[in-house]
Amino acid sequence: MTEHPTSHEGRQPLAARSQERARPRQEAAAGLPSDVPGKAGGPAAPGADAPPLPPPTAPGGPGAMAMAVTPQHPGGNRSGDPVARREGERLRFVGAATRRIARGIDLDEIVLGLCRATVPTFSDEILVYLRDPLPVGDERPVAPFVLRLRRTDRLRLSDLEGEELVLVPDPDPTPAAELCEVRSGGALAEVLRGVRPVFGDSAAAKTALSELLGPEHPLPGGLRAVLAPLRGRRRVIGAAVFLRRAERAGFEPNDLLVAAQLATHTALGIDKAVLYGREAYIADELQRTMLPDSLPQPTGVKLASRYLPAAETARVGGDWYDAIPLPGSRVALVVGDVMGHSMTSAAIMGQLRTTAQTLAGLDLPPQEVLHHLDEQAQRLGENRMATCMYAVYDPVSHRITVANAGHPPPILLHLGGRAEVLRVPPGAPIGVGGVDFEAVELDAPAGATLLLYTDGLVESRLRDVWTGIEQLRERLAATAQLTGPDHSPPLEALCDDVLDMLGPGDRDDDIALLAARFDGIAPSDVAYWFLEPEDAAPGRARRLARRALARWDLEELTDSVELLISEVVTNAVRYAERPVTLRLLRTDVLRCEVGDDSPQLPRQRRARDTDEGGRGLFLVNRLARRWGATRLSGGKVVWFELATRS
Repeated sequence: MTEHPTSHEGRQPLAARSQERARPRQEAAAGLPSDVPGKAGGPAAPGADAPPLPPPTAPGGPGAMAMAVTPQHPGGNRSGDPVARREGERLRFVGAATRRIARGIDLDEIVLGLCRATVPTFSDEILVYLRDPLPVGDERPVAPFVLRLRRTDRLRLSDLEGEELVLVPDPDPTPAAELCEVRSGGALAEVLRGVRPVFGDSAAAKTALSELLGPEHPLPGGLRAVLAPLRGRRRVIGAAVFLRRAERAGFEPNDLLVAAQLATHTALGIDKAVLYGREAYIADELQRTMLPDSLPQPTGVKLASRYLPAAETARVGGDWYDAIPLPGSRVALVVGDVMGHSMTSAAIMGQLRTTAQTLAGLDLPPQEVLHHLDEQAQRLGENRMATCMYAVYDPVSHRITVANAGHPPPILLHLGGRAEVLRVPPGAPIGVGGVDFEAVELDAPAGATLLLYTDGLVESRLRDVWTGIEQLRERLAATAQLTGPDHSPPLEALCDDVLDMLGPGDRDDDIALLAARFDGIAPSDVAYWFLEPEDAAPGRARRLARRALARWDLEELTDSVELLISEVVTNAVRYAERPVTLRLLRTDVLRCEVGDDSPQLPRQRRARDTDEGGRGLFLVNRLARRWGATRLSGGKVVWFELATRS
């Protein structure tokens, strides 16, 4: 973000006592820092790894300059070669300034480091222009060549109450254009192509500065300037303009070397910052695409999730979570963790997550899903290992089937506040190969909450995994007791409270967290029948549905339900060899499911005027709120939903 005209946040004034102003001063022609220590807390204090600031003189006096004074040597010895002393000061300044520039990682930090290191020690004002947009790595820059004013800094002397003078931000910097298009073959292009800093009073530099700052913003009289191109690893990416006022000594030839050093370090730092920003963007995009943007809200269960990277500088890891709707209002809950911390681990995570979604769509048992994931991990290469917990919740039967592949066990928080660690066979991690996985079926009572997580939540350098699991169980129980025995804690607040248990040293690994609140579907809201695959099946299905709707006080849906059920059941009977299943579920919507043993999924098509059939799914699509078809291991299920309230 451009900070213009001036930004000096966090910079404290540097004072010089009146007694020091009365001492004889020896002007340093280069205007470089002396060994006289300034007051602590200044922006360029030696203790802050930045060059010392020169004590200012009273403004307005003849020959007044904000320059370095003669360095004070121990024991009062003022002897020595002034030239060598100035060269030593120049080297110390360049070293401190480049260290300050190199500390920045972000683009704005690097530009700010250049400004703070040079104003007012090396110049009274600085203008920093950068290419817009900045090219990244080897990519070719876009045309035209445009420079944008990124930042300006300027300090001035100001009288305060008392006997001290301080350096304060100047609210009125030298005017300059915000944008400058560098003309091919122009004076500015020639100076930038030459790479070397130039004095502003040369003929080429005057024209170049006029082009850079804009013809409507000429430099005020008396200002001395150095124009320094900023060249990165492959091309010029900007320019810096160092300015000194008339009351200060002008720039010397050696100052061009200083400006070149500052420009080089700044440009290389900007190159690194741009590359780092691109890597961070890629990492963010990878995380966004490999983790679900939002969770579904299937019937009978509420879901919440959290993901925390191990560090802000490593936004992507191998942890993942997922919730996949299944036929029959069921839902698959998945949490996994690929071993390792790298972009490779994240890529493997994405492949395993996609494989798990595909296997879930086939409605395979949990242990079979883990078996196929194990085979897929071995196909990806050696040492591609991961842990995974795969669970399927059925809201009609209020049961959950869980299979584990070396993952920490889930915790079930009951409605009364009791939290238990579920006894699930641990299994071997995915990728080991040749291992059988075992599934267990457990009760999932209404109001209970299942918590699936990765080991980053419970294991760290400060505690082992089982100690962390016990602490998590106690935290969940304590949170549930706060809401009372008859109410479950809100899911989002529960996830936040779980993450609050992490201490400063507990973030050694990524954390994925998936919480599921089991509401279930009451048996009184479910109607289930078997229909023989015969011509009378559609009529019987209509009669059964009519009775169920009357029992649920949903007679207003009778006409639509009978029409749609008749079409779907007729299509199922045509291809089925075994009994057809018909199930009605009443929740916030009315859901109808028709299952048969034929794996061929129905496909909606536009019937011609002479066709006798082919309009059934067209009616379903027009009248139903939603509809779909899912292939099962033993056939398929076609379903549709209708709103229960108009």
